[in-house]
Amino acid sequence: MELKDKLLSSFLAFEENVDMHTDIHEIRSRAIKDFEEMGFPTKKQEAWKYTSLNKVLKHDYTVFPKKEDTIDYRDVEKYFIDDIDTYKIVFIDGIYASHLSATTHEKIDACLMSSALNSSKYKPIIDNYFNTVAPKESLTSLNTAFSREGAFINIPKNTMADKPIQVINFSTGNESALLVQPRNLIVVGENSHVQIIERHQSLTDHPVLTNSVTEIYADKRAIVDYYKIQNDNHQASLIDNTFIEQHRESNCSVHTFSFGGNLTRNNLNFYQKGERIDSTLKGITVIGEKQHVDHNTLVHHMEPNCESHQDYKGVFAESSTGVFNGKIIVNKEAQKTNAFQANNNILLDDKATINSKPQLEIFADDVKCSHGCTIGQLDDDSLFYLRSRGVPLKEARALLMYAFANNVLESVKIPELKTRITKIIALKLGVNVGYSL
Repeated sequence: MELKDKLLSSFLAFEENVDMHTDIHEIRSRAIKDFEEMGFPTKKQEAWKYTSLNKVLKHDYTVFPKKEDTIDYRDVEKYFIDDIDTYKIVFIDGIYASHLSATTHEKIDACLMSSALNSSKYKPIIDNYFNTVAPKESLTSLNTAFSREGAFINIPKNTMADKPIQVINFSTGNESALLVQPRNLIVVGENSHVQIIERHQSLTDHPVLTNSVTEIYADKRAIVDYYKIQNDNHQASLIDNTFIEQHRESNCSVHTFSFGGNLTRNNLNFYQKGERIDSTLKGITVIGEKQHVDHNTLVHHMEPNCESHQDYKGVFAESSTGVFNGKIIVNKEAQKTNAFQANNNILLDDKATINSKPQLEIFADDVKCSHGCTIGQLDDDSLFYLRSRGVPLKEARALLMYAFANNVLESVKIPELKTRITKIIALKLGVNVGYSL
């Protein structure tokens, strides 16, 4: 049975075992019909021209784990940012792991989506925000149809989250192949601030496919700093769909660090619905072997006097493949827009590939919009200079690649996270630089 047919046949059984109010049932029923109509995306679609899901979808995925599994903290401690105090929302094979989590309902809500979906307390938030910014698209609709668990984060008006929030999804490998579909909802009130770190981590060599959807709402003058760490093993594939709606004078930034996994597709969409909004999208990709990372971004400027900044750096070795498809849309009403987009890449080997497609659709006449793309190799003169100062070749190459990506790291606002990312980059490059970068 093909995966699409398996999912369609599983939906009725899934609905019978989930206790949710009528509105959610109707949303999910419409979503499964949308998925049935659209199916999985193919390379015939322009947005998926360079990324095929055929090899990922060929496995016989288990949609619902047959049993719950527990993990000892000592076995997964290295995946947490544990040198700072954080709230933690942790899932194992899509099921909440209370013994690894540290949630809260004091001042802010950092808890479970399942609780919010079934609670009368949170019904106004669910009614106002759940599934209202995520578009009717095949993979997003599939996630909506099976949405049950994930992170629910609510930051009330005039509140600063007192510490960052980590959202971590572990896969154990109890199943020969597993499909998980976390659904996250993040609502940040007026004049509020939150920092969030998200990670998907497989602990097995069995195939794992994660189809994640995150909806983020930033009210007036809200500040959201979101960090995605993608450093999974080579049998894990991730389709990450993130949709952000911003309102007047809000500031949202998303940093995506892609270092591992089999196939990674990041669909990151910003919708600016107000004036004097600032949106930041930055990413670092360092991959090798036959890994594939695809960044598909959209910033839609709808109102005047707003800014957006995109900066993606990629380092591709061996037979790896990178894709960058970045789109900026500026409505006719969005005068005085300042939009910047850059995608710079280094190919370390002849078989490495990058497909870059920056796009601008501008319907206003008083704007500052620019985009650029570069693809090249390490600078021979810079490499010679370092070698002449006694730096070994491997370390010299690593230093140049770190310098290439450093302007993205400079904007990370959590020092401990910046240190962790630096260590991962050094490990990916196979060097011990010998001092703190």
